[in-house]
Parts: sequence; C-alpha cells; structure tokens
Amino acid sequence: MQLNINTIIEGECVDVLSRLPDQSVDLIFADPPYNLQLGGGLTRPDQSVVDGVTDAWDQFDSFDAYDLFTHQWLSECRRVLKDNGAIWVIGSYHNIFRVGTVLQDAGFWIQNDVIWRKSNPMPNFKGTRFQNAHETMIWAGKSDQSKVTFNYDALKAFNEDKQMRSDWLIPICAGRERLKGDDGKKAHPTQKPEALLQRILLATTKRGDIVLDPFSGTGTTAAVAKKLGRAYVGIEQDPAHVRLSRSRLKAITPIEGDMLEIEQGKKSLPRVPFGALIENGWLKPGDRLWSPKKRFNARIRLDGSLTTGEATGSIHRMGAFVQQAPACNGWTYWHYEQAKGGDLAPIDLLRRRYRHEMGLVK
Repeated sequence: MQLNINTIIEGECVDVLSRLPDQSVDLIFADPPYNLQLGGGLTRPDQSVVDGVTDAWDQFDSFDAYDLFTHQWLSECRRVLKDNGAIWVIGSYHNIFRVGTVLQDAGFWIQNDVIWRKSNPMPNFKGTRFQNAHETMIWAGKSDQSKVTFNYDALKAFNEDKQMRSDWLIPICAGRERLKGDDGKKAHPTQKPEALLQRILLATTKRGDIVLDPFSGTGTTAAVAKKLGRAYVGIEQDPAHVRLSRSRLKAITPIEGDMLEIEQGKKSLPRVPFGALIENGWLKPGDRLWSPKKRFNARIRLDGSLTTGEATGSIHRMGAFVQQAPACNGWTYWHYEQAKGGDLAPIDLLRRRYRHEMGLVK
C-alpha cells in the first residue's frame, strides 16, 4: 500500500497499519483504548448520569487480550516509523503502565514521560478516590540509536525563556472546540484538546514531517498537523468519525510563510567551517577582522587562520588570545567591515547568510 498523505483512512488500525510502507512516517501520536473497566454506570450527586466511555472499542475480555492488541499495533507502528522517528502514547492509570511495558519490549527507547495536568478535570463524585486530574504521555524514539527531533529552543521561547517542564497544565477539550454529533451530544468521548497536540508537534516535529495517528477519532492530530504545516495520516474505524474528521479538516487554513518558523538552537544547524566563507569569496585572504570596538584586529590567512603579527590561530583561539581569556566564540567576537570604513558586523552574520544561500537550511 502506498502512503497517501493528508488523508483519513477508514479501517481497523492494525489492519491498515500492516499495509503501510516501512519507515514512512516521522512521528506517531497514539491515543489507544484505555480499557477503563468501569464496571457500571457513574452518576453525579444529583443522580444525573455521567457520559463516560462505554463504547465497544474500549472493552477487552482480559488484560492478556489488551496486551496482545497493544503489542500488535505498537509493532506495526515501529515498523512504519523512520529510524529517527518517535512516538507519543497517551493513557490513564488504567492502561499506561501496561502500554509502557509493551513499548519497551518492542524496542522503543523512552525519552520522557510527560504529565498532562488538566486545569478543569471531572470531579470524583463518589469521594472514594483522589480526583483523577492528569493523564500520562510516553515519548519514545524508535530505538536507543534514534536521533529524535526535539525543538528545545522553540519550547524555551514558548515558555518565556524557561526550560519546558514535563508537566503541562492544559484544559480538557470543552466549549466550542468540542465536536458535537447530529444529536447535539459530544461526538467522541475522548476528544483531546488541540493545545495538547500543538505542543507535542511544536516539540518533536519539523515543518513538512509526516504525522500518523492510528486512533484518529475526530481528527484532532490531523487538524493540528495541517494547521502547523505538517503532513498527516489518520486511521479511524468509525465511519461517522471519519466523516466528521474530513469535514473538520476542510475548514482549516494552514499557517503559512515565516510564521511557521521556530527558534532553533545552534546545535541543530549545519556546521559551517570558517574556511568555507573564504573558499566562496565571502571573505578574502588579507581581509582584516576587528574586535567589537576595534581594540584588536587580525588578518585572514589563506587557510582560514588569523594572524595578529605575533600569533596565529583559528578565529576562536585568536579571539581568546587577544583578550587573554580561556576561551572565545570567534563567530560572535570577530567583526568585518560591511563596506570600507563602514559599520562593523559579526562574521556570524555571514555564516547565517551562507547557510541560507547554499540551501543548508530552509
């Protein structure tokens, strides 16, 4: 089966997954059945009935049956993931620990578990347990060798220059975001909020990546992927949910252009040796570089080293030498004249331009 992107495929997840090509997707978000084992109806203090998850797809005869199903879909997911791909699986205390065991047994490598703290969780009406105010998400690479995408700097910018923690406070899906069926009731009992998926895709995908959701439901993952400039593939067995998802997706206008760009750390950028700027004529042997206030200067030699007349070395070593410092980032310390006798600019500016003009970054 050829991978057709930007589509919702109607069918049972294991069957459809088994027909997808090997190593064809970059990220998987899976919201599998939780096997809630509710054991009877749940009522509020006013005796009104809580609309819980009672659908057949969430019911299994035994833990062994649930584990077998989990093994089947996770094995197929691992097969269709690219070598540097990753998976997110969300669950509650009913199932997440069983899923985690199967996940590790299948060869996935856990990067983090992330707690989704619900700012507006359902109360515990019987008063017999703690209020269930969170769900657990496991983020794992295909293997321990996978170089998974992690947009650390983008998340830090999102979080007001603080590291993103592994507990996320996000409201449950409610209000206008909650999709309704023809009867006016919620269309799906476990619809996830778009904010949750947006943070996941911001954190662990790149523009143009292919995102797979094997339990697509009403298409939240696909909707967020389309909005953020990612390709999507959804798998859903309920025809009504498929129709609702496709209608939902038609109404989404993707974010375009520069607004899709995110903060990138220097570690994620292609390395450019200083000599490459000389090879390509951006700087020339004999050109003079300056410290920020023109206190020091050095001239460029043919091999990309600098000389002050009394010492020679790389841009980093010579930056440290003239300052009598233990280390120096030569890219930001040394400046070039933008025109003869003109304003100074750091040579890092040339490196950035080189990356773009040489097509090393998008």
